Amino acid sequence: MTDTQPKRGTLALIAHDGKKAEMLAFTMAHQTLLSKYHLQATGTTGKLLFEKTGLEIDRMLSGPVGGDAQIAAHVAEGEIMAVFFFVDPLGKHPHDPDIQMLMRICNVHNIPLATNPATAACIIEALED
Repeated sequence: MTDTQPKRGTLALIAHDGKKAEMLAFTMAHQTLLSKYHLQATGTTGKLLFEKTGLEIDRMLSGPVGGDAQIAAHVAEGEIMAVFFFVDPLGKHPHDPDIQMLMRICNVHNIPLATNPATAACIIEALED
């Protein structure tokens, strides 16, 4: 992509610790398409994805210290067109209120939200059109 081609919009990438490997695999499989978008991620996820793929990613705080809330604010402001949040349903998350708030904000604002790789693949397929 050249500097003269504008990014298509903003996508958010988040993964619980137990799902970071799946997020990395997903990101690597769709790296070419994802590079056409402005990407935001929570801190730890963003660092991992940048280190392994080299994609430009704006990093927020880590999820447990406010990153989920930061991304939710961007969703509420109409800045994010889809959220990919790979959730570990079997893990304990002390910041669960922030997670639920992010999901609620996505629903309130009708923003596509993928909580697993299968749903993420469906959204990516739609973005390819």
